[in-house]
Amino acid sequence: MRVRPSEYPPPFSAAEFIAEPTDPPDERIDVGVLIVGAGPAGLACAIRLGQLLEEQPELAAGLGDVPVAVLEKGKQPGSHAVSGAVVNPRGLRRLFRGSVAIEDMPFYGEVEAESVYFMRRSSAIRIPTPPTMKNHGNYVASLSQLTRWLAERAEEAGATVLPETAGEKLLIADGRVRGVRTGDKGRGRDGQPLANFEPGSDITARVTILCEGTQGHLTGVALDRFNLQSDNPQVWALGVKEVWKVARPLRRVIHTMGWPLRPGAKYREFGGSFIYPMGDDMVTLGMVVGLDHRDVELSVHDLLQELKTHKLVRRILEGGERIGWGAKTIPEGGFVAMPKRLHAPGLLFCGDGAGLVNVPALKGIHYAVESGRLAADAAFGALQPGRTPWAPGGLQPYDEAVRESFIWDDLEQVRNMRQAFGRGFYLGGMMAGAMTASLGKFPPGNAKTERDADQPLLHTGRAMSYPAPDGKLTFDKLSSVYLSGNKTRDDAPNHIRIRPRVPRELGEAWVHMCPAQVYELGEGDGEVDVEVTPSNCVQCGAITAKGGRLTPPEGGSGPEYTLT
Repeated sequence: MRVRPSEYPPPFSAAEFIAEPTDPPDERIDVGVLIVGAGPAGLACAIRLGQLLEEQPELAAGLGDVPVAVLEKGKQPGSHAVSGAVVNPRGLRRLFRGSVAIEDMPFYGEVEAESVYFMRRSSAIRIPTPPTMKNHGNYVASLSQLTRWLAERAEEAGATVLPETAGEKLLIADGRVRGVRTGDKGRGRDGQPLANFEPGSDITARVTILCEGTQGHLTGVALDRFNLQSDNPQVWALGVKEVWKVARPLRRVIHTMGWPLRPGAKYREFGGSFIYPMGDDMVTLGMVVGLDHRDVELSVHDLLQELKTHKLVRRILEGGERIGWGAKTIPEGGFVAMPKRLHAPGLLFCGDGAGLVNVPALKGIHYAVESGRLAADAAFGALQPGRTPWAPGGLQPYDEAVRESFIWDDLEQVRNMRQAFGRGFYLGGMMAGAMTASLGKFPPGNAKTERDADQPLLHTGRAMSYPAPDGKLTFDKLSSVYLSGNKTRDDAPNHIRIRPRVPRELGEAWVHMCPAQVYELGEGDGEVDVEVTPSNCVQCGAITAKGGRLTPPEGGSGPEYTLT
């Protein structure tokens, strides 16, 4: 009988991370609007709130000394931001309303040309670019750089950005969200306070907006508490990327499908690669693979190393040097896996945390920006005199605005494409073509998603194909973690929840899946002990999709991305 990761759930309960405010009222940090997550969604929300409050200063004054606060668990905004990224500028244009030109944003340039290849081990066949993947008018960016730039604009608009601050518990009282409690700092591995210990604080707000990104901790807690999960479970992919300084400029955007992934339905290997130019002297390349794959030995990090041995990719990197690395999950459930509602009393959900990603188009950043903008409008409206954000329907206008936006239209048209590839690459590709031609009308209705952790595991021996690290073209996981600028203390508490003893197949799946070499197995067959090295973790979130649970680490820990 095959092992399924979902049969070994972690020691975790959402109720553990819900509490009422406990700090005395005079010791709480009281803000007007609290935004959790300084990514594109959260910062767009803060910028838009600043614009609105500037037009209504009496309301801003009524929100206290800190009308808008943004929590960021990384060292600074952008520290944990990873994406391809080719950005559709539509959301940014709507956000800045002409006050900032696209040319003044930190982009590496507009997409000049693009190619899509079907890869085989020793060949690359150029194919017509699918309509969903055309990038005319889009811009190449480093998401970590774009995020830092947006943070500067948010502070200029009056927001207070609080880095190194992790939201650990959702504060709920009288049936409504009151804010969050931040995590403690300065505890040792055993949980005991160290000499530099700082307790967390209650941050209370009139409206709390969760913009945590993929695998958001408080987002998951809130969806559970208010019973807002879709009937279709969310599914994820894992992306691993590198940034290279290269000898020759790349003048086009490249996407690939096929090798080194296998097309058979039994493997459920869905994904592909990207190679984007970053100016004249850098390129970024990455591999993205759905976490519903079944092979115990599949490693996205190692698949990326294998991809670089292909002559098409090797030629681009020849004479170059790897200068950046990162890893992150991507929500892929799309339209059918979105929460039943995007609000609860006193609470809104935005961006990747709400699953606003268009998988066939490889796009989510402009949806995050637009959802943040719309959330700001809804929160601002609910704060007007005579209105209450936590009253029934008080934040309903946000859901209505999202339904009327391009976000809803775009995601609805591709709602069944990700599920189609569960039937294998070739059949899935034909079905996706029919869906594209019919603008999502075929097949009618919504296809079901299957939890990543419900997929049975199998062994194929595929790890034998991974190239040995040579330190020039191909690299091991630990050197990659070092390149991420990881800031986690070696003696920090463990923020990863897993069963400490599981069947060897599941333990091996975690070892291969993790891009940061966090897990090691004990000896023996049958069930084995799993040792965790949390200081290696780059907080990609893959373990949550495949049988474990990532909880908030100490604020300021994790990677320090600068180019990803």
